[in-house]
Amino acid sequence: MIRTQALHLLSALLLAGTWSCNLSKDSVSKPVQGSVSRQVTEQHRPQFHFTPPSKWMNDPNGMVYHNGEYHLFYQHHPEGTTWGPMHWGHAVSKDMVYWEHLPIALYPDEFGTIFSGSAVVDINNSSGLGTKENPPMVAIFTYHNAEMEKAGRNDYQTQGIAYSVDNGRTWKKYPKNPVLKNPGIRDFRDPKVSWNEKGGQWIMALAVLDHIEFYGSKNLLEWTKLSEFGQTAGAHGGVWECPDLFPLKVNGQEKWVLLVSINPGGPNKGSATQYFIGDFDGKTFKNDNSPQTTLWVDHGTDNYAGVTWANVPESDGRRLLLGWMSNWLYANEVPTTS
Repeated sequence: MIRTQALHLLSALLLAGTWSCNLSKDSVSKPVQGSVSRQVTEQHRPQFHFTPPSKWMNDPNGMVYHNGEYHLFYQHHPEGTTWGPMHWGHAVSKDMVYWEHLPIALYPDEFGTIFSGSAVVDINNSSGLGTKENPPMVAIFTYHNAEMEKAGRNDYQTQGIAYSVDNGRTWKKYPKNPVLKNPGIRDFRDPKVSWNEKGGQWIMALAVLDHIEFYGSKNLLEWTKLSEFGQTAGAHGGVWECPDLFPLKVNGQEKWVLLVSINPGGPNKGSATQYFIGDFDGKTFKNDNSPQTTLWVDHGTDNYAGVTWANVPESDGRRLLLGWMSNWLYANEVPTTS
């Protein structure tokens, strides 16, 4: 099985308008145990970008640093080479150059398949799902109920969580899922969660139709809507997806960056990622630019759904972003077999 779809790894300096690749030219993906020659020498296997052992992959999900490891989850269809019922694939790395593939982390259940989302380390055990001595890793993701969708309902996407107390090796679904129900909106997905010190709570950025909604929670279990952004800002040529909200400092000044993927409507057709620069007060995002201004992360066609790693030590000094190396215009048509 040849995999030609991959993930971009970038060290992002959005405010400065520059990007630098974080991989050396000699890097390779760490092979699956027992398949060294296939992973390293397989014809057409990308060596500069992350790929799964086999089958379909799209959005990177749940990137989080914990106990010396970078965790990468990703949208995965383990039974086919085109998009299908979504799972979360899983890999870890100590340097983001050599990767160890782990078993699938999240499987579909009675609430639906597992769409995109994020993961955090609940350092203070605010959720009560671990202990202060062993804080849990918590994954926040979208459930997609295909049967409800086929039945014509609009509330088929909800937000659920799962947690791990063994460095991400095993995961348990929260027994009271979903933690955020759908008010009746067809596109209601891709939660990106982070701790906001100023507001003293967790913040969720959620893609809702053609805008972003922000929710707050003290414990990752109960969520309250805080604000909305984007109905009249940026590009609206397609559905908004995969948001990310984070601060960056340039010349000592802190600004907030809001990433928003959009499909279609990119500058070169199909999928693309736009971003907004402004301020976030713990509840509301205020855009620095005029509503008519659209800022694109890049103008190519093969960098989509990129979000950044959580919990990277401040001493590292980088904001690390990973994006899917494809475009929905042709992702399902890329040859993946020999």
